[in-house]
Amino acid sequence: MHAWLVRKNGPLAGARHPIRNEITRVGRGSGNDLIISEAAVVSARHAEIRREGANYFLRDLNSTNGTYLDGERISEAQLNAPCTIQLGNDGPELSFVLDDSPLPDINQTLVNQTLVAPPAGLQTDIAGSLEHHELLTAAVARARRARRSGVGDSTVVIMREMLEAALSRTKRKFKTTIALLGIALVAVSTYGYLKIYGMRREKSRYDAEIKQIELMLQHVQHDSAEADSLIDQLDRDQDRARALQNTLLLRVGSFEREESIKSEIKALLVEFGAETYSIPPEFLEGVKRFVQQYQGPDRPYMERALGTARKNMDTMRRIFQENNLPPDLAYIVLAESGLDVHGISSAGAVGLWQFTPDTARAYGLKVNDAVDERRDVAKSTHAACRYIRDLILDFGSGSSVMLALAAYNLGPAKVKAAVRRVNDPIKQRSFWYLYRVRAVPPETREYVPKVIAAMLIARHPERYGF
Repeated sequence: MHAWLVRKNGPLAGARHPIRNEITRVGRGSGNDLIISEAAVVSARHAEIRREGANYFLRDLNSTNGTYLDGERISEAQLNAPCTIQLGNDGPELSFVLDDSPLPDINQTLVNQTLVAPPAGLQTDIAGSLEHHELLTAAVARARRARRSGVGDSTVVIMREMLEAALSRTKRKFKTTIALLGIALVAVSTYGYLKIYGMRREKSRYDAEIKQIELMLQHVQHDSAEADSLIDQLDRDQDRARALQNTLLLRVGSFEREESIKSEIKALLVEFGAETYSIPPEFLEGVKRFVQQYQGPDRPYMERALGTARKNMDTMRRIFQENNLPPDLAYIVLAESGLDVHGISSAGAVGLWQFTPDTARAYGLKVNDAVDERRDVAKSTHAACRYIRDLILDFGSGSSVMLALAAYNLGPAKVKAAVRRVNDPIKQRSFWYLYRVRAVPPETREYVPKVIAAMLIARHPERYGF
């Protein structure tokens, strides 16, 4: 009677391994007599079977997950055929059997040609494995026939042909799968391209309409029904274009590049809560003009802000931030005083923030013959923060920061008088509506772009040659 180990599960279920030697070792390592490499629970040297005369003994080799005999974990036990050896809990199972089957030639490939039938639910999943098993079985049969007929050294050739046939079958299946995936990818890509193309065309149409309306608004009376009608249409087109712009599909597929200075203005306006889809052309041209002015005639003021007066600018920005206001509002001082602490206007306004005596005293600054705190950087900036905060609260939400800039230059009373000429109370709070219909005075229409230009340069001085 010969002893065998028969694989009960796994990809080689049914394969038989003869126990030839006094000691037969089982494990994942290459030095074992029976190598089981497909299961992680099997240790490199897991267990051994020792033959003593007609008796066989199983011993665990200090494996990580243990060795089980008929469901019980053992350190060492005698084997009584038939019985089941399991390597690790829920690991590979081997049957230990004794029968009188002749031991195969040690040079022959050992494959049990009778496969254990898989469960019905797994038959589809392992169809490819069955095909390859059939190829392997045929190759083994050819090798045995060659040996019986006296043809030597043909096993390697036969096995190579078997591998080529298996690979050929696999490639055909992969090619079919890849072709189907390619077709699906082309279909999805085509749909996505057509969808993006249609959305971009629609957005381009709205953008063209917006541009045309902006140009028309420059030539209509600000208090006319035509102006209101154009702005209503502008608002609708902006809402539709913004919705398309925010669509993920269009954002992924868009290759549009906005003018650099325009995108920088929009980023700044978002922080001020005054974002707009379309910047009026006059406003954009005004910002560009003042950027050029700071690069040219007014360059000393900007160089002072970025150089010798940098410490004062940092102090003012910090104070604005402490008062929960946008720090960039500190650059109002460039439009107001050019950073001249001792500057005096024709109206008697003094200091960085150009406070009149009455406004300065109203916001807690001392102004008398002995002291003038309008020239104190920190104190005057704290007063400016309180003043700007009141202006923002006075003009409500939305683009109120922009209206506060206008009021700082013109005075809140004059701004209110100007905007009250607009009948709609909602539009009275919209800086962009008031700007487009020219409800604010020309001086203020110039002042706000000038402050925005100073902010842009201070944010990215290297882009503007500083």
